[in-house]
Amino acid sequence: MVTEINYTQHWFPGTRDELLAQISQQLKPKRFAHVQRVEHTAMALARANDVDVEQASVAGLVHDYAKQRPAEDFEAAIRAYDMDPGLLNYGNAIWHGVVGAEFVKRELKITDEDILNAVRHHTTGAVYMTKLEQIVYMADYIEPARDFPGVEQARKLTEQELGLGVAFQAKHTLQYLVAKDKPVYPKSIMTYNAWIQRYPTV
Repeated sequence: MVTEINYTQHWFPGTRDELLAQISQQLKPKRFAHVQRVEHTAMALARANDVDVEQASVAGLVHDYAKQRPAEDFEAAIRAYDMDPGLLNYGNAIWHGVVGAEFVKRELKITDEDILNAVRHHTTGAVYMTKLEQIVYMADYIEPARDFPGVEQARKLTEQELGLGVAFQAKHTLQYLVAKDKPVYPKSIMTYNAWIQRYPTV
């Protein structure tokens, strides 16, 4: 997969190759390949939804920047940055987005709140999400290597209308967590409640 884009708008203070180099130091090859597929998918969704493609590239690449950090890093960050102590009751599935955005901001010097919120919300969703946040939320869910029951429907709905995809993912993620007897992060329930009201037919 070849991505040709020159960074000119300073969402990240450097080139795409420099960003890739920094991310590659944090992720194992399989995860590094995933973030590049998410970038590619996010850029396509950005073009289809009138969102800045460079911004989508950066957000797609950094969404899993903290995915493979040890738990101790997240726990220390939650305390150091005075984040909600309730986060300590969860694990990497929540931390790498909600807390990971703090690492993206401080280590990669990315300060755009839309990109940071896209990182924060890419697993939990949110009641209100900008188009960029919706794009990263869906790109992570439907990138080409994803293979799970319903993924083709998710891709079709997202192509039809971005919000339909968001509602579909919020609903099916909640169903999955409940079926697996896993705790549900409160924001994920709020996301479901908000988006299923907007798109009740998914």
